[in-house]
Amino acid sequence: MQVISLQDVKNITIISNKNKISLNVSSILYVLKVGNSAEIHVFGDRIYSTRATLTELSEMLGDGFIMIHRGCLVSVMAIHDITDKINLSNGESLIYTKRKKNEILDQFHTKQKNIIESFHAEGIPLTVEEYHEHYKCFDTMPFAFTDIEMVFDEERHAVDWIFRYGNQPLANLEKYPLEQLIGTSFGSIFANMDNKWLRSYERSVLYGEILEIVDFSPEIDAYLKVISFPTFPGHCGCILFDVSKNVNDMSIYHDILSIRHN
Repeated sequence: MQVISLQDVKNITIISNKNKISLNVSSILYVLKVGNSAEIHVFGDRIYSTRATLTELSEMLGDGFIMIHRGCLVSVMAIHDITDKINLSNGESLIYTKRKKNEILDQFHTKQKNIIESFHAEGIPLTVEEYHEHYKCFDTMPFAFTDIEMVFDEERHAVDWIFRYGNQPLANLEKYPLEQLIGTSFGSIFANMDNKWLRSYERSVLYGEILEIVDFSPEIDAYLKVISFPTFPGHCGCILFDVSKNVNDMSIYHDILSIRHN
């Protein structure tokens, strides 16, 4: 699957171990100063060491990054939340200068707001017909697929999503006619919406992650395996499988319990 970044596609070129390397800015989590070098941490647990200074790298990376202390630049796209640490969407946590917490929070919220406001970009289908034309190859697929648009509140928290495209297996899985699903928010159909799905889809939409979730869906009384990934800005695609019949298989059951408790 191709990840469509919420940032403009941009690459930087660095020298690492005497090799010239091109890195996609949207793949960079953070940059850490280590001695006279800088370590560039990238999705996939990859680290590139370079002699470029943090100042030089900051200019190359652009304003999608925040300086959380004198030796660390962090991508806004990689930040899940800020508590006593900077918690990243890949599970890592970073320390920051506590006396600058309010300043860092202001920068984060401002930059995140700019990202969300940029969702109204060209290239997103405008009608049901345009969505269907874009995703028509999924019409005959044997698994459920949908493209959803995230709905944010005034504080820029994800609160719901709208079905923009879906195929017939999706309607069968959700137990609703397709024409009632498309263009409708999930929360208006299922009053018992479980926020765990919302948080996962938000990570795909805001931070460009591809996630696999296996958990119980009280909305349709079934165990689901869901693969979510970013599509258009402000959207994510979801491939869904009903794995309820496999719950009696102990290996899958233990996988489900492990995922739920982690």
